[in-house]
Amino acid sequence: MQTNFAPAQLADPAMAASEKILRTCVHCGFCTATCPTYLLLGDELDSPRGRIYLIKDMLEGGKPASQEVVKHVDRCLSCLSCMTTCPSGVHYMHLVDHARAHIEETYTRPAGDRFLRALLAQVLPYPNRFRLALTAAKLGAPFRGLVARLPRVGNRLAAMLDLAPAGTPPREPTNRPGRFPPASGRAAETPPRRVALLRGCAQSVLRPDFNAAAIRLLNRHGIEVVHAAEGCCGALTHHMGKEASAHAHAKQAIDAWDAEIAKGLDAILVTASGCGTTIKDYGFMFRDDPAYAEKARRVSALAKDVTEYVALLDLAPVAESDLVVAYHSACSMQHGQGIRLEPKTLLKRAGFTVKDVPEGHICCGSAGTYNILQPELALKLRARKVANIERVRPDVIATGNIGCATQIGKGTGIPIVHTVELLDWATGGPKPAALAGVAPRLEAAE
Repeated sequence: MQTNFAPAQLADPAMAASEKILRTCVHCGFCTATCPTYLLLGDELDSPRGRIYLIKDMLEGGKPASQEVVKHVDRCLSCLSCMTTCPSGVHYMHLVDHARAHIEETYTRPAGDRFLRALLAQVLPYPNRFRLALTAAKLGAPFRGLVARLPRVGNRLAAMLDLAPAGTPPREPTNRPGRFPPASGRAAETPPRRVALLRGCAQSVLRPDFNAAAIRLLNRHGIEVVHAAEGCCGALTHHMGKEASAHAHAKQAIDAWDAEIAKGLDAILVTASGCGTTIKDYGFMFRDDPAYAEKARRVSALAKDVTEYVALLDLAPVAESDLVVAYHSACSMQHGQGIRLEPKTLLKRAGFTVKDVPEGHICCGSAGTYNILQPELALKLRARKVANIERVRPDVIATGNIGCATQIGKGTGIPIVHTVELLDWATGGPKPAALAGVAPRLEAAE
């Protein structure tokens, strides 16, 4: 794609990076075949290629974001399926992130929209605030009908109420800064390996069992786990274009992990693939920050999805199972990080029957805060995803992202768990709480 940026514009590193991405695009349109919003709406401007044209015109012309640009960029899920499909290697993620930051700086949203986005940015990344918000949502649930009729924001506030769980899990004892040493006896065999594990924000409130299972599994295999005081990774506000907030969260995480790296760290593990995609991109995000560039690169280099790390371990299943598992690969996992085989291979090694989900490359509609900010499109995508999952008639759904677990879980009665919960169970851990209603099928392996 030809571009016509002025030299002064290209002096801005962000603009120079976007110009390089734009020039990589060859207009082929392969991306339209796998873009969820294009499949739903059939509008070229709701495809990656269409958005690229809009973003190019906006950035190249030095224009403030227009209402039309905002509408179509807001509809983008950042699922990154287009990046998997693109034969030219267009780094759409960095381009749309730049566009969102430009929108945040140059476009004045309606008051209700500004309020809702500010609310999400001030609540979701903070576990204690989020827990209080879930309590408020429970109290507000009987008034959903009235809330939905509020002008401009009613549909999105109603979506927030719909997504809130009926009850909030109790606080998990391991959800605190500290170290969790290997299981007794394992450390004596070999010096324990040491990893940091992201505590997370929303996940630590909604499904604290995810990280608890990861800690048990890792400890059982001789690995020390450290929870640093890192806080939110910044992914939620980053994808809302709130660059200052996202960078502040990210810097706190980088500082916390860099201190642990100095003590010796084999990896920084993440059980939420949406967070993992952002953490692996810290090196790019802070490439021009003299105080954080090197530290960010160190963190990104050590960041791994938990299944990437566990795939290197010698797992020893102690039970056999005939449970049928539908593996839902989160977009941030398969498209953002390129992790496609490890989770399924691990589940098969643990003795589960694993089924691929038809149209597995299409997003479920979660996408961070998308299912709140674009509820109508998110509901259509969830219905499509759930129908495809139920076609394979699984006993349980496994995934590696809290957003997907929440989104899909609201659309089906099939229990949904994290991949690491099943691996923990198969290697001697407790049965996942979400499977309490599933008839026991595990038998001791001979």
